[in-house]
Amino acid sequence: GLGALTRPASAASELRSKILQIPGVGKGQPTDADFQKVGELCLEATKANVKEGEFAGVELTFMGLNNQNLHNVLFRGFLKPWETYTGAKISWIDLAQADYNARLQQSIATGTVDFDIIEMGAPFEGDVCGKGLTSEMPDWVKKQIDFDDLVNYLKPPVGTWDGKQYRVTIDGDAHNFNYRTDVFADADLAKQWKDSGATSEWGVPKTWQEVQAVTKFLKGKKFKGQDVYGYLDAPKPWGGFGFYFLGSRATAYAKHPDDKAWLFDADTMKPRVNNPAWVRAIQDVIDALPSEPADQINADPNTTAFQQFLAGTGSMIPWWGDVGSNVKTNDSSVIGDVTGFSILPGSDDVYNSKTGKWEKLASGPNYSPNCAYLGWGVYVMARVDSDEKKKKAAWSAAAHLGGKDLSIWTAMYPSGFQPYRNSHFDIPEWVAAGYDEAFITSYLKSEGDSYNHPNAVIEPRIPGIFQYYSAAEDI
Repeated sequence: GLGALTRPASAASELRSKILQIPGVGKGQPTDADFQKVGELCLEATKANVKEGEFAGVELTFMGLNNQNLHNVLFRGFLKPWETYTGAKISWIDLAQADYNARLQQSIATGTVDFDIIEMGAPFEGDVCGKGLTSEMPDWVKKQIDFDDLVNYLKPPVGTWDGKQYRVTIDGDAHNFNYRTDVFADADLAKQWKDSGATSEWGVPKTWQEVQAVTKFLKGKKFKGQDVYGYLDAPKPWGGFGFYFLGSRATAYAKHPDDKAWLFDADTMKPRVNNPAWVRAIQDVIDALPSEPADQINADPNTTAFQQFLAGTGSMIPWWGDVGSNVKTNDSSVIGDVTGFSILPGSDDVYNSKTGKWEKLASGPNYSPNCAYLGWGVYVMARVDSDEKKKKAAWSAAAHLGGKDLSIWTAMYPSGFQPYRNSHFDIPEWVAAGYDEAFITSYLKSEGDSYNHPNAVIEPRIPGIFQYYSAAEDI
């Protein structure tokens, strides 16, 4: 059924406008009732491929995250109307982000896959798809989700293994740079900066060298009567996911424009994490921590984004795109009108692993956005393939979560996901939903410029990649 894709553009636009007012940007954080309402309004594509009650008697198990009461918490609401319409029933396995990799690896190692659908990131495709544990995407799903709308870096080979498509993408991933516009426009801080002997103008840092200088300068300073801090590091281990935050400090040092590799030597697969570029990034963290909030060494990325930055602590943070939507739609945010965005800072020099020397590029600072984790996706497990009804039900649930219209809602509201389709970059649609034009232009530019940067880092989807990340976190 192509009905959902061939409906008039005006009908599609009307539906999107309707769901984006649930509950409305700036009108409080969405609730389960909102998730269900959005899920129901987005059922049209399902109805084009599935008859009412077609999956009666089918029981599915879904494993995913409950991080920040997002992910699975939203999926439950989105899928309740789907369950009512199709007759299928879903049971849930909820995991904290720090526990995710260990639980997944346990299932793989012991051969006890106890779920039919999984929310998973592309780095695990080597572990899971490479072992034949996933079901290949049927063509009707590809059509239902408008597969070609994905941004380029999320198209194959991402989501594939041995040329077969396995993933319904529900997220894009890159660490952008989030900063406080009011801090970097403050006249008093500008005067103190100049009086300190700084030779540059007070403003948003463009390089990691400037980030370090600003973070140390702000130690002990006041802004609007409160202690003001610069950069927020997240040193506490986080099940492998915390390694991405060290990676974002390292990319501009470690990713040379003439070398596609940065984590490993491509010829030998020898890890590069002890080369001078990574060592400098680690030293930067050590040097900055004394200027960051007390006990920052025990902060994980959830703490830095949701407990600190959104609540007004810190003036610079790298994070996935969630911060950009949450500053406007999360009830705990106090910085909705004073946040700006860019790609990650660059570096005055970059390490050349082939020559073993630091280089200054003729083009200026080296920039290298970190497309960390390649986004979340929904995968169906091969254990459903022997039962055609169950297989279709599992793929229908996955397609509903990866639907084009539902996806714009998850990009705009707290969900755990960020823009990942070309259709998500329509600024007037965000403005009509209640976002400020200057704000959303800055946000979407930071995401698009990260995804499309010629020197962006994209991690290899090799089996066991998270074992490297976890080991690096624990050192």
